[in-house]
Parts: sequence; structure tokens; C-alpha cells
Amino acid sequence: MKVIVVGIGYVGLANAVLLAQNHEVIAADISQERVDMLNRLESPVEDEEISNFLINKKLNLKAHIINPSIFENADFVIVATPTNYDPETNHFDTSSVENVIRSVVAVNKLATIVIKSTIPVGYVRALREKLSTDQIIFSPEFLREGSALHDNLFPSRIIVGEKSKRANIFGNMLLEGAMKNDVPLSFTELDEAEAIKLFANSYLAMRVAFFNELDSFAMAAGMNTRQIIEGVSLDPRIGNHYNNPSFGYGGYCLPKDTKQLLANYSKVPQNIISAIVDANTTRKDFLANQIIASRPSIVGVYRLVMKSGSDNFRQSSVQGIMKRVKAKGISVVVFEPVLEDESFFGSPVIRDLEEFKRLSDIVIANRVTDEIIDIEAKVFTRDLSGAN
Repeated sequence: MKVIVVGIGYVGLANAVLLAQNHEVIAADISQERVDMLNRLESPVEDEEISNFLINKKLNLKAHIINPSIFENADFVIVATPTNYDPETNHFDTSSVENVIRSVVAVNKLATIVIKSTIPVGYVRALREKLSTDQIIFSPEFLREGSALHDNLFPSRIIVGEKSKRANIFGNMLLEGAMKNDVPLSFTELDEAEAIKLFANSYLAMRVAFFNELDSFAMAAGMNTRQIIEGVSLDPRIGNHYNNPSFGYGGYCLPKDTKQLLANYSKVPQNIISAIVDANTTRKDFLANQIIASRPSIVGVYRLVMKSGSDNFRQSSVQGIMKRVKAKGISVVVFEPVLEDESFFGSPVIRDLEEFKRLSDIVIANRVTDEIIDIEAKVFTRDLSGAN
């Protein structure tokens, strides 16, 4: 098959590398820098498995700037462009997805267009009608930043939002590239596939929020959070996973996906989904007040990224803490190696770790690493286990 993957981010690149083991793949993007890096066999995203495959595996993979001509002979076009949540419209901004699909439909009436970007429930059905085409299907992505290719090589499940020959071909193309045996392959209706993505991420956000609120209770009552969580998690129905407290759920997916699911509930009674969204704000308020109460002159923010192995700090929860602290007139300095700018939202970026430690009265860290163990006494964190 000839496959075009649009978007050289975590989702797009992980799919491009996976499929390039067995098919001709062009990864397309609007960024010349990302295109050039990929053609030099360098990963534009922080992902050890992707970097390893680019260097050591035989892949039929090239990168190209997006233009309509690359779609002309494609069998499949995978769309993996960003769909950020727009608070003004209370909806995902799907303009990049639609623009790509319009370009494909204009030059290729036979290609199957597979949306991998996260979208609202009912989006594909509405877009098919709007563009007068049935070329579009949806296949949700379930991966983690920093281990995106690993999660596609060893998928928990593969879901394709159509019951058809082309959906079966695409699903088996993903299976073909995977290294895991006996992967569940499920074919659903369109709306159901879109809902699966949003409900899955909202459930994960709910779990994060639950253990964070448990931690808030323990902090307020002077109790040992670890002991409570370990005891609760011994119940096999709950399990000892995804239970490490944090500053809140963050990253690219969970905040926007929970808000989009809540928007889809506009005409349906609910309590839990709005509580999941509200819980994240409450958690940040509570922790920020704990930091402010200690009256620091300078607060240091150790890393903006959500977790180890990632270079992405979009919507990271620590930013919410940072904004609340600054609103009280407290100075903030930032240590973040992946930042090239000299400041971040008006706060100086300190390149020298030792200087950062010396300047900071309190260092807030969503996740603790060995780099700051020596200043443990002034580190504010809710990290109990070092797990992401």
C-alpha cells in the first residue's frame, strides 16, 4: 500500500514508522524542520523507540512538505494533525483535519482517509455530508507521549470506526506492523469509535482526579497518602496502577478530551463528566494555596513536561500551579532544558541547575528525579513513586 501520514507529531510519526515496515509511507508536515529531521533519520519528537527504528530498521519512509500532489496516488491517507480545544466555541478546533481532507478529496476520490486526530462524537458523519464523500473513517489512537511507537507495536487494542473491507484492510495493516500477538481488533460504527476515544481518556482523567482528591484529603488531615493508596489499591478491582498523585491530569489529550466529552453532553443529564473537569481546577487551587502559605520569595518550577521521556509541556498541570503562585505576586523561575526561550510567560528560564536550586526557596516538581534529590527538603511534590 501507498500511505500518506499527515502530521509528524507523536501520533503521526508512530503510525508512519509502524506502517513503513511493510508499506511505502510518506510522512507529511507543514514544518520544514520536522521534514528535514525525519529525512536525516532523526526523530522530531522525544521517543526512544522511534529513534531506534529510524536508525536500525529498514523502513520505506520519506518525509515531505504537505502539498496536494502527494495525495494523488495514495491508497490510505492518515490524518494526525492537532485538534486543540477551543474554549470560546466549546469544541475541538478541527480546521486542520478538514483542510487536509479537502485537499485529498480534491485530487484523489479513491483513497481511504483515516482520521487519527481526536475529534468530537459525530464529526466524521457530519464531515462526510458536508464534503459529499464517504472516503473518511476514524480509528482512535491509544498511545502515550514518549512511548508512542512502543504502544503501537504492543497495542492494547485496535479499533476502526467502520465495518467494511477497507476498514478490515487498515486494521490488519496495523496488526501486521505490531510485535504483539493476539491484539483485539474491533470494528465499530463511526460515532461509537469517536465516543470510545473520549470516554477512555475521560475515565483515565477520572482515575487521576480520584487519587489526587484522596491525596488532598490526606494532606488536609495530616495522614499518610502512600499508606491509604497502597491499601485501596490492594483491591484487585482497583489495582496498583495509575494511582501516583500529581498536580493534576495534564498533557495534550486528557484536558481537552474531557472538555470535549462534556460539550457532547450538552443535551444529556450528567454529573460525573463535569466533576472530572472541575476536579482538576480544584486540585491546582488546593496545592497552590499550600505553596503560597509557606510565603516563599522565589518559587522554582522544575520541569514543565508532564513526565519523563517526553518533550511536550502543552497543558502540563504544573503550569496551572505556576500561574496561581504568580498571581499572588511571588516570583517564579523555571528550569526546563527543552525550552530555547529566555523566559516562559514572563518567568526567567534558568539554564544552570545549581543556580536554579540556589535561587529557589521552594522547588515545585510534578515528578521527582535524581537531579533534585540533594535539595529534597525544599522540594514540593506529590510524587510518591516516580511513576508517570
